[in-house]
Amino acid sequence: MTEDGFEGLVAEAKAADVSGWDFSWLEGRATEQRPSWGYQRLMSERLARAQAALDIQTGGGEVLAGAGRFPPAMAATESWPPNIAKATRLLHPRGAVVVADPDEPPLPFADEAFDLVVSRHPATVWWTEIARVLAPGGTYFAQHVGPASVFELTEYLLGPQPEARGKRHPDVESADAEAAGLHIADLRLERLRMEFADIGAVVYFLRKVIWIVPGFTVGAYRDRLRELHERIQRDGPFVAHSSRSLIEARKPSAR
Repeated sequence: MTEDGFEGLVAEAKAADVSGWDFSWLEGRATEQRPSWGYQRLMSERLARAQAALDIQTGGGEVLAGAGRFPPAMAATESWPPNIAKATRLLHPRGAVVVADPDEPPLPFADEAFDLVVSRHPATVWWTEIARVLAPGGTYFAQHVGPASVFELTEYLLGPQPEARGKRHPDVESADAEAAGLHIADLRLERLRMEFADIGAVVYFLRKVIWIVPGFTVGAYRDRLRELHERIQRDGPFVAHSSRSLIEARKPSAR
């Protein structure tokens, strides 16, 4: 840190690069428990058995790049230009094509193009499109952000959000998947402890994970951020809880 105190911490976080899905900037400043199931390992096992796979909303490609082996045909989509460039640099040497996609229907692929579709923390889930691009017998395997994730921080800045608390519930998502013609094979939910040790970590996180406080800027929330800084200085790390769901859904085989 170049300066002490609130302004220095905020300035440092505002200047940090938030492209991609690498959170190493937060090392020593914030912690988050990981889900017990190990999504990347399970994803890698499924990719190794696939013939054609798609990673939706790949971010900077970091999670997909951690797979040990790609199928013969591997594609990924992403909507944010800095992430598209980063994912391209990371995944093209592995033989994967990165497709710029606006994150709205339709997916830029033919019907039944993939036997496996994966995604980690998609901002939106278009179940009918996932079902369309899956081949009969194909699988959607993903880790989603669950309901009321990091809502301690959301509601600290925005106030109570009772209607938003029920969104992304696994029961709702599984019903939507079934309505699109997919069968739920596995569904799990966990809440995981997070700690933010300084206000810079909070600002960086909110800049990077844009759905926690939509439209977040330091200017708009400076007073509340300063209050939170003082609270952390007085009481220790700010504690929140992330919410994660693991979902595996299969498209029925052709008869």
